[in-house]
Amino acid sequence: MEKYLEMIRIRFLMMLAYRTNYYTGILIYSINIGAYYFLWNAIYSGKDSIQGMDVGQMTTYVAIAWMARAFYFNNLDREMAMEIMEGKVAVELIRPYSYLGMKVMQGLGEGIFRLFFFSLPGMVLVAFVFPIRLFYDPAVWGLFAISIFFSFLINTQINLLTGITTFFLYNNTGLIRAKRVVIDLFSGLLLPMSFFPGWAQDIMKFLPFQGISYFPSMIVTKGFTTSQALEAIAQQAGWVLLLLIPIYFFWQLAKKQLVIQGG
Repeated sequence: MEKYLEMIRIRFLMMLAYRTNYYTGILIYSINIGAYYFLWNAIYSGKDSIQGMDVGQMTTYVAIAWMARAFYFNNLDREMAMEIMEGKVAVELIRPYSYLGMKVMQGLGEGIFRLFFFSLPGMVLVAFVFPIRLFYDPAVWGLFAISIFFSFLINTQINLLTGITTFFLYNNTGLIRAKRVVIDLFSGLLLPMSFFPGWAQDIMKFLPFQGISYFPSMIVTKGFTTSQALEAIAQQAGWVLLLLIPIYFFWQLAKKQLVIQGG
């Protein structure tokens, strides 16, 4: 376990060396939140609420969703694809640790860095500019912390699955881009699940994407009751366990047909 904790520390220090990128990232995310704030204000013009959410809740939802994305987002699939195409994965596979476990720890180290140097400062900045409505309820924030950790795990597992496809496709750049668009749309980052048509909501209940952004954002804006929040976290935990099955299956297949390109 010590070597995996060391990977978290090393990735954190690596991100710290290039922290200027994340200070500019705070500005970019703030601009995104501002654009959605004015968009939703225009949509809510003359309306007290839409789908049970008033404009204050929606503004908070957008801010939380984007700042939470800074924690759970990572490029592990792209890193895996590059290591596989360049042949570096062959060296990683003979080292005394799990390759996929190492990737998860690296993503966690990056997420911890983003949490302290991106999400928290970003929320402070956004709260001064936009009318964010935060609730100072320890129970809500405790449930949110658990939910956002599961969000990281689900997003990371999907990235691992996408990265593993490189063993079969050899170049999955298009798939990686498509995956990112699908997650941003169906996770609730761009639009809450309750705003989708009924038939689309029924389909998305059977997909893991809503556990990435929608659940934690609804918890912190009190769009969910306590029982609904606990049910949402239970669904997230279920998806974390369920996604282990395809990851294990495809990883075993991938190792059997490893082809190193160019080396």
